Amino acid sequence: MAGILSTSIFLKFQNKFKERCVTLFVEAYQISRLNKSISLDFEENDITTVLHSHIGENPKRKKWQIFTNREEYVFDKTASQVKGFASKLSRIDMRFSKFWEAEDYQYYVEAKNLKTKDSGLKRRYIKTGIDNFLAGGKYYNCEGFLVGYVLEGSVENCVEGINKLLEKDKRSNEKIEMISFLSKHQEKEIYHLFLDYAN
Repeated sequence: MAGILSTSIFLKFQNKFKERCVTLFVEAYQISRLNKSISLDFEENDITTVLHSHIGENPKRKKWQIFTNREEYVFDKTASQVKGFASKLSRIDMRFSKFWEAEDYQYYVEAKNLKTKDSGLKRRYIKTGIDNFLAGGKYYNCEGFLVGYVLEGSVENCVEGINKLLEKDKRSNEKIEMISFLSKHQEKEIYHLFLDYAN
């Protein structure tokens, strides 16, 4: 019974931690919209840097004791560790972390720019976003979510475009659901957050 109770408490904590990470990210987006601090010609790292700054200033982050890092290196223990190996490591855009019961919990964010009329950006969202969270991908062992910064068009049109590319790749069962913004894959579910800067 103690094991079940411990698992139940752990899952509640983990879910609350993830929920708070998403809350901090969404509130940073809302502030960036109010402050008009994002330009539509920004690169994705520019946008993430601005949002990271807003997350750092959010009093909830301190209250919840959540730490953040930008450009977190994803360490591969199997990689050959010779001079210069660190510069070749994969980097994920942001990491949230928190200690609880002497354990360090981490939740990651990978962000991509999106435009309705740019299929190259949508293809990149799949290849360097979705696929990197799946088996064999750079972030397979990272628990986290994908963010699409919509800089032209609409969220709906960008998601439809990504789904059409997945269909074209014979991956219809992996399409992003429009209501929940989840995509279900053989290994895991991926949560997607689309932030509309275009409208």
